[in-house]
Amino acid sequence: MSERGLNTVSFAGHAASSAQFKALYAEGMGLVEETASYLDGPGRAASKVLPRMASVLYAAESMRLTTRLMQMASWLLLQRAVNNGEMSRDQVLSEKSKVRLDSFNVDRNAPGWNDLPEMFRDLIERSLRLQNRVALLDREIYRPQEAPAFVPDNQNGVKAQIKLLQTAFGAN
Repeated sequence: MSERGLNTVSFAGHAASSAQFKALYAEGMGLVEETASYLDGPGRAASKVLPRMASVLYAAESMRLTTRLMQMASWLLLQRAVNNGEMSRDQVLSEKSKVRLDSFNVDRNAPGWNDLPEMFRDLIERSLRLQNRVALLDREIYRPQEAPAFVPDNQNGVKAQIKLLQTAFGAN
C-alpha cells in the first residue's frame, strides 16, 4: 500500500480545532447557561401555572433537556481538552464512551405540548439542533478509520480519482 494513501486529510478533525469549534463551544455553553437561568427563574414560575398534563410534560422535558445539555457540554469539554493538548485522543475516546449524544425523543404531539411556555419549547428545539450538530461532528471525528484506497506508487491519486469519475460518468 502506498504511503500516500495514509496521508488523508480529516476535515472534521480540522473543524474540531478551528474557529468553527470555538463558536460551537460558545453556543453550547451559552445554551447551558441560558437554560439553567430560565429553569431557575421564569421557567419555574411558568411551570407552576401550567395545566396538569402540561405540568407533567414540563417536568419530564426539563429533565431530558438538562440531560441533553449536560451530555453535549461534556463532549464539548472533552473536545476542547484534546484541542488544547490537555488530553490525548485515546483518553478522550475512553471518556467519551460515557457521553450519550443520541437523541432523546421529543413528542411534539404529546398532550400539553402546546401549553408549554414558548421559551421552554424554543430551548428544547435549539438544544436538539445543537445536539445534532455535535453528534455529526463526533461521528466525523471519531468514526473508525477506514482503510485507505490503494493507489499504485506510480500513479497520482488525483489522476486516479479523475479517471474513476470519467469512468463513472462516461466522459473521455
